[in-house]
Amino acid sequence: MGIDIISENPKRFAVVTWFNGKIERKGEFNLYRLIRYIRAKRPDIIAMDSVTELGEDLRKFLRALPEGTKLVQVTGRPGEQKSLWSLAKEHGIRITDKFDPYEEAKVAALLASKGVGYEVLAFEDEVLITVTRGRSQGKGGWSQDRYRRRVHSLVQAKVRQIEEALRRADIPFDLEIEERDYGVSRGEFKVYASREELAGLVKPMRGGDVEIRIKPVERKVLEFVPLKAETAIEERKSIIVGLDPGITVGIAAIDLDGKILAIYSEKNMALSEIVRFISEIGHPVIVATDVNPAPGLVEKIARSFKAQLFVPRESLKVEEKNELLRNLGISVEDDHQRDALAAAYKAYLRYKPKFEHIEARLREVGLWKKRNEIKALVLTGYSLGEAIMKVKLAERPKEEHHEEVKPEVDVASYIEKIKALEKAIAELERENAELRAIIEEQRKIIERLERKLAEFDEGVRFKVLKEREIRARDERIAILEKKLKKEKEKVEILARKLAQTRKMHRLELSGKVYPMKVLENLTWKDLEELEKDIGIKRGDIVYVINPAGAGRKIAEHLAKKKIKAIVSQKELPVAVYEVFREERIPVLLEGEDIKVIRLDDFAVVKREELEDIIRKKIKEWDEEEKREELESVLRVIEEYRIERVKELIRKAEEERQ
Repeated sequence: MGIDIISENPKRFAVVTWFNGKIERKGEFNLYRLIRYIRAKRPDIIAMDSVTELGEDLRKFLRALPEGTKLVQVTGRPGEQKSLWSLAKEHGIRITDKFDPYEEAKVAALLASKGVGYEVLAFEDEVLITVTRGRSQGKGGWSQDRYRRRVHSLVQAKVRQIEEALRRADIPFDLEIEERDYGVSRGEFKVYASREELAGLVKPMRGGDVEIRIKPVERKVLEFVPLKAETAIEERKSIIVGLDPGITVGIAAIDLDGKILAIYSEKNMALSEIVRFISEIGHPVIVATDVNPAPGLVEKIARSFKAQLFVPRESLKVEEKNELLRNLGISVEDDHQRDALAAAYKAYLRYKPKFEHIEARLREVGLWKKRNEIKALVLTGYSLGEAIMKVKLAERPKEEHHEEVKPEVDVASYIEKIKALEKAIAELERENAELRAIIEEQRKIIERLERKLAEFDEGVRFKVLKEREIRARDERIAILEKKLKKEKEKVEILARKLAQTRKMHRLELSGKVYPMKVLENLTWKDLEELEKDIGIKRGDIVYVINPAGAGRKIAEHLAKKKIKAIVSQKELPVAVYEVFREERIPVLLEGEDIKVIRLDDFAVVKREELEDIIRKKIKEWDEEEKREELESVLRVIEEYRIERVKELIRKAEEERQ
């Protein structure tokens, strides 16, 4: 599929397909429709003259491509690009209109079909597989604990299943797990393979008790790889590489003479970055690790370089690593560089006797300058004699005339050497048999100890479960005690309120005073609390300490309750006052209109004084309304009189005219 941009804003593309020798113009697409079309058709190649035409959407576009579909820039890698039309001419593609985007899309598709261009790589050959629980476990409880343990067991089983599938497929990986409740709460695989290699092995899961997410690792920088592989191979220096994988990757390289060439560490290095860094130093013939078994990343690097993998018999201890660095007389910046260098140097020491033997032999035959090349050949599987002959044949100039070549090597010495090697092999076989017997004996001891350990683990597990149950019981007791304390506090508050209510009721029954219900602030919050605690009913008197900020709605709410009066320390807002006036609910000011007596948490007023002032207030309002009505009538009459006089004057003037 060839595509070319038609317009930038909005982005629209011309699309042309080439299939079975037939070019077909598919039309104009926006980015969203283009991605949907590609996912439906799943082409082998999407060809463009320049991927920069996708702009900020390039990464999004690459992530959306289906498996097996390549994005190819046919004009070459950035900085080395050729003109699309010169490439078309070079490959015999006929052009009709250079300014037609469909023509550019067609040329791009035809060039890609001929293997011209560079594939754009956005992802590493690495995949993250995360296995976690799929649902929230909610709040605690005995049944919830059982459910959580069940889910963690399912997660553990799924992690083991994926691990087994990857091992059967011989795909290297590293695994990190979080253990919990005799199970696993989370497992994360870092798999050193492409998403296509995992197809059919691991499938994503959503919506159940266990969730599996598969995410390819994106490259920090896009890479451009030629569609047709390059055949030229550089001759590089043979090296031994030590690797310490993890969040921070440590890399160390030494040559076959034991000389340190590079020590480096960096956070979040991708596989391609590690390979590129090592390749710039030389070609590894040994890739070493300091732990046993070897991490998946180290295996992947060794395979990619077809190098020998060096794994120590048992993981190196910190003291041994520090001792190796002291022997080298070198200091490093961090533990990752130390571990990588220790691994590389440990591998060198393991092969050092073989290297010394090779060097001694090469001094005899005069090939000292070629010692590292011959060492590398021996490490890749050649015998010493074969490696020497290979190097000599490579150095021997091609002769135009075929002449009889006299052997330069003394065959007798080789026969003696073969006999010595056969003897050494027999000794090694005998030693091997003795070691196998020792291993068998050690295996039986290990099995016996493992049985004892399993019995001990069962006892420890029972003890831990018992302690856990006791701890859970103590926690429940503490929670219940806390709840009991809160309930006691509520009972005390309610008892106090009940006593106040009873006291108010007694005062009301006495007939001498009128109890009032106190509101600290004339707000909805205080009003709701008062109604909840003792309630507000018809005929109540409400005593307001701070009326500021009250609104018309609160006044209307109290008026609906049919309260008898409002007593306030300060003047009410005008809107509130007007509502009470309209509803004939007297508003009395403390000190000016009536005297308030405070008793503990409530207040009272004298009944006779209250009733007297209420009658006066209502009478005042009635008289005031009558005055207002009279004034209104008089104002209407006066307005009518003035209008009538004006009308008479106007008529008189008309008659005179």
